[in-house]
Amino acid sequence: MDYLPIEDCLDTLIDYRGKTPKKTESGIRLITAKVIKKGTITDSSFEYIAENEYDSWMRRGLPVKGDVLLTTEAPLGEVAQIRSSKKIALAQRVILLRANPEILDQDYLLFAMQSRFVQGELNARATGTTVAGIKQSELRKILIPTPPLKVQREIGAILHNYDNLIENNNRRIAILEDTAQSLYREWFVNFRSPNHEDNLDADGNPKLIDSPLGQIPEGWEVKSAAEAITINPKTKLVKEGEKPFVGMSGLSEGSMVIGDIIEKAGNSGAKFINGDTLFARITPCLQNGKTGYVQFLTPEQPVGFGSTEFIVLRESEYLSSEFIYLLSRSNNFREHAIQSMTGATGRQRVHNDCFASCYLPVPPKELMNEFTQIIQPMFKSIFNVSKRNENLKQQRDMLLPKLISGQIEL
Repeated sequence: MDYLPIEDCLDTLIDYRGKTPKKTESGIRLITAKVIKKGTITDSSFEYIAENEYDSWMRRGLPVKGDVLLTTEAPLGEVAQIRSSKKIALAQRVILLRANPEILDQDYLLFAMQSRFVQGELNARATGTTVAGIKQSELRKILIPTPPLKVQREIGAILHNYDNLIENNNRRIAILEDTAQSLYREWFVNFRSPNHEDNLDADGNPKLIDSPLGQIPEGWEVKSAAEAITINPKTKLVKEGEKPFVGMSGLSEGSMVIGDIIEKAGNSGAKFINGDTLFARITPCLQNGKTGYVQFLTPEQPVGFGSTEFIVLRESEYLSSEFIYLLSRSNNFREHAIQSMTGATGRQRVHNDCFASCYLPVPPKELMNEFTQIIQPMFKSIFNVSKRNENLKQQRDMLLPKLISGQIEL
């Protein structure tokens, strides 16, 4: 196995450090270090620059499909590959790497950069005490294991197949979540459940009655969220032994799937059981959409705990756990919580008493049960697909060092 300095293996290195673009509400997506995580560009924290400023901003070079992105600080060493031909802009702390095709396969480069060996090279050349970072001059010196190109292509193809399966599963999860949200809006925002024909007026619209929230269907009630949802319920968790723990990083900005679950001693923080919704209460996590739905606990470990910055939302006699999760993703519910936040700038928190002034139209029990029976299998499918993804990631991560080091011959 040969090892070459990365600068000898590259066709292009683009570094935008030292520049800060002006951000806009829409336009061309800006890829920042915080959205590059575990080999992918995450669908979260969307930021943009104006389209008419793209050419002047990207004067050092334009990204193309297949290029590898590396974070150089906060955090150091996260890697992802550009999978689309759409225009993107690069922010500070992100370096673009494009392989010399006569020396290095581009897909292989993606996985080699994630290997234990190359990550060790990055950390060995990093500087900084509080936050580790690497200078471009040092980055150019890191060594890359470079087997023959044929072997590189085979390694890249094997590991890429795992990523493709994971990406397909993520699409399935997104479709299921979108379907659940659409049904929630149709039934409980537009008031059109499957049996709404029985409650239509002469013009074909749902029969509505006046309420403090405006017009709602006959048979529905108005209740505060504090009354209709069990908020931060007391849940017993023993101190002894390790239990499942979820930090803020475990919540997604656009999906119910909870990640980064670890086993941890103690019991300080939010306590939760399966079916609970974990709702971020702090700036900017709430504004960014961090919310999760708990499904991973087992009969052996039926209670978990997590960040003190979670609000736990649990089912009640009025609302099912699935309904509450979908409600927690709705704009009105989130905006009410955001408006209640107080505290120093950048560290504001939601106060629990805000839910006493958040009013909801609550459907009849029969309608809630009917909706839950339809939605429950979708939530279970999302969990099962996410578990398959975890298994695929584990298999890929076990193969990666063995393929890169030559322990597995191809």
